[in-house]
Amino acid sequence: MFDNFGTGASKGVRVQVQAIANRFKRRLETTPPDVEESLLLRVLVQALVLVGIAATDVAASTGMSFWAVPLSLMGAFWSWQHRHKRNTAAKFCIAIGMLLALAAFFVGLRGELNDTRLVLAELLVQLQVLHSFDLPRRKDLGYSMVIGLILISVACTLSQTMTFGLLLLLFLAIALPVLVLDYRSRLGLQRQQYEAPFQQTGLAPKQLLSFLLVILVSGLLVFACLPRFPGYQLRSFPVSPQIQKDFEDNSRIINPGYVKSGTGKGEGSSSKQGEGLGPGKLDENFYYGFNSRINQNLRGALKPRVVLRIRSQAEGFWRVLAFDRYLGQGWEISRNDRAITVTRPDWSYQFFLPRPTSLSKTKEIIQTYTAVSDLPNLLPALTQAKELYFPTRQVAIDPNGNVRSPLELREGLTYTVISEVPYRDRTRLRDAPQSYPPNIVDDYLNVPPKILERVRQRTQALLATSPKPITSAYEKALFLAQAVKQRYTIQTDLPFLDADEDLVEAFLFKYQGGYPDHFSTALTVMLRSVNIPARFIAGFGPGEFNPFTGLYIVRNTDAYAITEVFFPKYGWFAFDPIPGHELIPPSIEENQTFSVLRTFWRWVAGWLPSPVTSWLGQGFGLVAGWIAFAVASLMSLFSNGWIGLFVGLLLGLACGFVGWLLWRSWRNWRYRRWLGTLPPMERFYQQMLTWLALQGFRKQPAQTPLEYAQQSYDAQPAARAAAIDEISQAYVRWRYGGSAPNLTQLKQRLRELKQRSASKTRRKS
Repeated sequence: MFDNFGTGASKGVRVQVQAIANRFKRRLETTPPDVEESLLLRVLVQALVLVGIAATDVAASTGMSFWAVPLSLMGAFWSWQHRHKRNTAAKFCIAIGMLLALAAFFVGLRGELNDTRLVLAELLVQLQVLHSFDLPRRKDLGYSMVIGLILISVACTLSQTMTFGLLLLLFLAIALPVLVLDYRSRLGLQRQQYEAPFQQTGLAPKQLLSFLLVILVSGLLVFACLPRFPGYQLRSFPVSPQIQKDFEDNSRIINPGYVKSGTGKGEGSSSKQGEGLGPGKLDENFYYGFNSRINQNLRGALKPRVVLRIRSQAEGFWRVLAFDRYLGQGWEISRNDRAITVTRPDWSYQFFLPRPTSLSKTKEIIQTYTAVSDLPNLLPALTQAKELYFPTRQVAIDPNGNVRSPLELREGLTYTVISEVPYRDRTRLRDAPQSYPPNIVDDYLNVPPKILERVRQRTQALLATSPKPITSAYEKALFLAQAVKQRYTIQTDLPFLDADEDLVEAFLFKYQGGYPDHFSTALTVMLRSVNIPARFIAGFGPGEFNPFTGLYIVRNTDAYAITEVFFPKYGWFAFDPIPGHELIPPSIEENQTFSVLRTFWRWVAGWLPSPVTSWLGQGFGLVAGWIAFAVASLMSLFSNGWIGLFVGLLLGLACGFVGWLLWRSWRNWRYRRWLGTLPPMERFYQQMLTWLALQGFRKQPAQTPLEYAQQSYDAQPAARAAAIDEISQAYVRWRYGGSAPNLTQLKQRLRELKQRSASKTRRKS
């Protein structure tokens, strides 16, 4: 009996479930889908997404467009043809595809933990391709619009070239009519006729172009004037995917311009190019100074090409490596075999680099480097690097602070460096002691004996030309760098040195100059001759700053060498003796807050006469200085605990109130000025409309004056409505009938109307 009862109960449950499922199925079949019928909106949304995909490809150098664009177009066409159907099977397949895309995303995420932007972009592209097969409703198109916006944003963060700017303009040109069409669709104003597509937007092509130009100009002005505060808000920095490569020999420098033995490769290369001996020809693609030993008896010139793109909080000399031993016609790293290997953990890309202690005040500067062409395995960085984010497990550091990787910098490789760059405090450096540690004396004061006395005499003779006696090492270095820059010239047709001829001796006494790097060699040896420790460092100049991408574009021709001088307790500081260069290399003291505005001003100043440029430059400099000071003061105030935050908020409210008052005054001034340009009757009628609008009775743009007057009898008291009607009738007779109004009587009526309203308000209060 109980078995029969259980069987009957289960059968009843199954019947009820089946009945509910059948009712739900019938409801789905009878409920019509909310279909978006605007073909133009669909086409433009699809174009918006395709531009976002293409922008991501261009910015990240990927190839997603080859499969995503045709599949997305196929999906959009299929969804248009089947927009009135349920497509249940298709939706089920789409859901499975999205789950597979999510699984692929988590798999790819394991190899890109330090920079997930591209992995997320790939996931969005995959989801959009699947989503394009089911776009019947307007809100489905809205999802695609959001995906397109996210893709163009990701591309913006990844882009390093101006090509992205063209795609951004195209995206903006498509987005404007898309927003208009989407808004009209929300209001139910879309039409199904497609023979006049621009009429569907409610805007003519000229109007769309005008709006596009206004938005573009406004955006560029905001972009130019927007302050750029140096700072990375996130501590996850861009790094290439992990590379499984360890050192075979950490003392080895891999330069694509040389073969393993140090000999030159390529046509015209000398076998002694990398050995620091004998005459030879420069490689036209690779800077000769990036090797463990360099030969400065080479002649030739580099063929310009871009090698690095750098995003940095401050510009500077991108230091590559330092040399300590002078060879007579070149330099070498004497302790190259003492390089130490630093290994990072598998779960992090972060290396902690050893750096000397210093009493100098420092500033943290973050730099991200992307190799555009092959470079040596030496890592450019600002001075005093403390953290490195690099894709290999190992890096090496030699006693001169040169950082190298197990492999050369290949095209597309990206890494990030955090440096504690010291401020150059001239007062402190001038008072630095002149007693040096033994290791500094042994490594950075050696000069070939055969030239020591003669170079010392010339150095002391130059120092004697100073108007005042110079005693501090810093002032001596500064004066000598300036003297070398001014008294010697760059000579591009310099003959080769003889086998036993010394470069510095020939530079100072025979040729009175030389190649640009020879100036730094001469200054370094001159400083050593008067017992000031110095070394020869090679690297890249700042390059060309692109204000639109925010990147420094560095070419191989930006590579040169300068001199670093050691000051006890404060460390190494650079001097640049090359003519045409700044004596002190660019450093953190340079304010980059309004760098885009400064770049734009330099372009404008090139077209103006010098007196006008000087006068305007002084004025803009004063204004920019005050603005920077005010911004810095506010930032320091907000960071001064709760009291600073409270005072800052009060100050912000006061400034907002003053700004509101100024805005009101400006609007009232514009309104009075506009009224002054109108005929008397028109001016009087507009004054009445403005006063009534303030009272809450606003005239709609589509209403005629008489319709507005007629409406006043239903919305206003009888006396007020009569006055409105009388004034409106007089206005219509003047405007369309040419009748002269009685302005005195009309003004009296409006005055009575305002007084009656004011007295009524007082009685209520």
